Amino acid sequence: MEESEKESIRAASKEVSRQFKTLIDTNDLDSLKHLQHLILGRLQDSNAVLSHFNEYSEHCFAEVSSDFSRNTRLLKSMKSDLNYIFQKLSIGFTFRHIAIFVPDLDYRA
Repeated sequence: MEESEKESIRAASKEVSRQFKTLIDTNDLDSLKHLQHLILGRLQDSNAVLSHFNEYSEHCFAEVSSDFSRNTRLLKSMKSDLNYIFQKLSIGFTFRHIAIFVPDLDYRA
């Protein structure tokens, strides 16, 4: 490119930027900057609260984790015991019902 073309492009750029600056009010820009600053502050506060909550949740989970594990094992054991009892009751009821219809059957053996 020639030097004169570069100079004309530079002049055109300056004119466009000058006209663009006249379209925007400086008070509006200041207001936008202020609002962006407020939003940034609120986001930082929210981030701090969430970080604190995550730490608190982690601490609480660490406290109750062993209780959950122990109670889960207890519930599994209780379920196994109840299944065994139900199975024995079911077999007993089956033999009793059979005994009603087949009186000669000894179901206690």
